[in-house]
Formats: sequence, structure tokens, C-alpha cells
Amino acid sequence: MTDEEVAALEERLAEAGAEVERLQTMAADREARAVHLEEILTQAKAEVASRDEQLAALGDELTAARSETEGLRASLRSAAERYRQAVLASQSEVPPDLVSGETVEEVDRQLEAALRTVAQLKSHLESQAQAQRVPTGAPARRAPDVAALSPTEKISYGLAQQK
Repeated sequence: MTDEEVAALEERLAEAGAEVERLQTMAADREARAVHLEEILTQAKAEVASRDEQLAALGDELTAARSETEGLRASLRSAAERYRQAVLASQSEVPPDLVSGETVEEVDRQLEAALRTVAQLKSHLESQAQAQRVPTGAPARRAPDVAALSPTEKISYGLAQQK
């Protein structure tokens, strides 16, 4: 081998050594970046696990709140029904079918409407009864109303009364 060949080989060896160093540096950088990314991934997994726990806890709270809400609604319906029964007991003229509702306010509105309906029916029935009423016995005897008679008729009426 000649000196030139050896020099060329040494030059290629130096280039290869430089390339190896560059690749080692790049590999070290990428390894450090991979470690950093693994740390970020670990933190993200921990955060996701924490959020999953929070979500599960909130889900449990939501279920409990829904259960409590349903219990309160049932209690409200029960109280409204007891109120309805008490109101109907105190208002015997109101038919129970006219008053319903799931809250006290609904029962009150229905009761007011029912009372108006009952009052209208009473008024209607009373006016019908008055229209159909016939006085008992003969009509009262009264003197005829002479105000509407002409003067001649008044004189004739007066003379007839003296006989």
C-alpha cells in the first residue's frame, strides 16, 4: 500500500470517526429527549388517573344527588297529595276530580279554578230555579193601577167603585 492509499484510508477513518461521534451525540440527544418524553408521559398518565378518580367521585356524587332529588320529588308529591286531601275535606262542595297536581302551587291553582266553576254552576242553577219557580196560591189582590188610565176611564172606574 502506498502512502497515498494510507493517507486516503486515514482520512476516511477520521471522517468515519467524526460521523460516529456525530451519531453518538445525536443518539445521546435523542435518548435524553426520550427520557424527557417518558417523564411527561408518566406525569400525563398520573394526571389521567387522578382525573379518572375525580370523575368517578363526581359520578358517585351525581348518583347520590339524583337519588336524593327523586326522594325529594316523591316527598313533594306525597305532601301535595295530603294538602289536596285536606283542602278537599274543607271544601266539600268541590268535586275531587277537579283538583289535582303534584305540587302545592298546582293544587292551589286547580282549587281556585274548581271554586270558580262551582260558583258558576251554583249561580246558573239558582237562576234556573228562579226562572222555574211558580208562586203558590192565587196572586195577591190589589187595586188596579189607575195611573195608566185615561181621564174618562178613571171617572168610569171611580163610579163603578161607588156602587
